[in-house]
Amino acid sequence: MFYLDPMYLLLVVVPGLVIGLWAQAKLSSAYRKYSQVPVESGMTGAQAARAILDQAALQDVPVEEVPGHLTDHYDPTKRALFLSSDNFHGQTVAAVGVAAHESGHALQHQAAYGLFQARMALVPVTQFASMAYTGILLAGIFLHMMQIALPIIVAVFAVITLFQLVTLPVEYDASRRAKEQLFRLGLVHEDERMGVSKVLDAAALTYVAALITSVMTLLYYILRAQGSRR
Repeated sequence: MFYLDPMYLLLVVVPGLVIGLWAQAKLSSAYRKYSQVPVESGMTGAQAARAILDQAALQDVPVEEVPGHLTDHYDPTKRALFLSSDNFHGQTVAAVGVAAHESGHALQHQAAYGLFQARMALVPVTQFASMAYTGILLAGIFLHMMQIALPIIVAVFAVITLFQLVTLPVEYDASRRAKEQLFRLGLVHEDERMGVSKVLDAAALTYVAALITSVMTLLYYILRAQGSRR
């Protein structure tokens, strides 16, 4: 079984666990700290998002509340922005920063930003690849057909890794746009700049961790596929 393979443990499980926990810890620490720091403007995350969207003539993009913790996202299919309750109502540096980041995705969509468009196109392909990966892996293991399954798994996981690769610059660009709009519109003040950056930079680390884990997993399957041909 793969989870007993020393190479799988060395290339995938250990680094994935360490990097993932480190990234999550950085995000939790930054978000928790700056969730206690009120913004001088007194704006909620929803109000900050609304101000950024309206300034960009995106009045038709609604800002809605969703349950959960850090479930914030922009849905390009609905052209709507969703903020978790803490960030929707929060009047803190963290809430405003996260809301602005999601607004940054709406700005990317409006500008037809190339990598954002590429990620949108990859979503259905990646969803199919994720489902196919599990089925092919299990079939290969239990039917003792890994020599046949491994090249297919490599191709499928390459799609998943490509999605992670495209996602990373999209997230960093959304944060860049968020910071630019927050300061240009005066929604946060100069002494709040560092807090916004720390929250958004920590959030981006989770995408870095996801990409590294995908790359290491793909590398593992490539090495296994090469070894099976010998």
